[in-house]
Amino acid sequence: MKKKLPIILVAALLLAGGVYKFALAEPAAKPKHKIEGEVYVLPTEFVVNLRDGRFARLNVGLIFDHSYSSAIAAEEAAKHAGGKTAAKLVEGFGILPQEPFVRDIVTDTLSASTAGQIASRERRERLKKRIARKINKTTDVKVEEVLFTDVAVQ
Repeated sequence: MKKKLPIILVAALLLAGGVYKFALAEPAAKPKHKIEGEVYVLPTEFVVNLRDGRFARLNVGLIFDHSYSSAIAAEEAAKHAGGKTAAKLVEGFGILPQEPFVRDIVTDTLSASTAGQIASRERRERLKKRIARKINKTTDVKVEEVLFTDVAVQ
């Protein structure tokens, strides 16, 4: 019996540890995402004549507000298209039903800019914030942030 006692004690301690770990202990905290929201890149690049006579070529991405995602946008587009997908609505556009308006805002804002504004990091950040404000103000698309994924100024 004395030889079995240590084995029983070890088994009881292991069982108690397992019960604590799986039933009583608080679950580990989930890591916080560095980027909140869903990222959507507009499928066609922009080529824009700038105010100073130069031009810029860039791709634009949107980080959607939590209340607005590309799944919601796809649903809305399907309703407007009579069950067709948004990509079949207008060739060259993605799933956003108001994508032409978003593209218009981006084009108008960039056309009023200079090459120096787009080349400068600080000024580019201001441009992105201005575009996000205009999108949120004039469309039903809700974005937290605008991204310029590729930029070339000539």
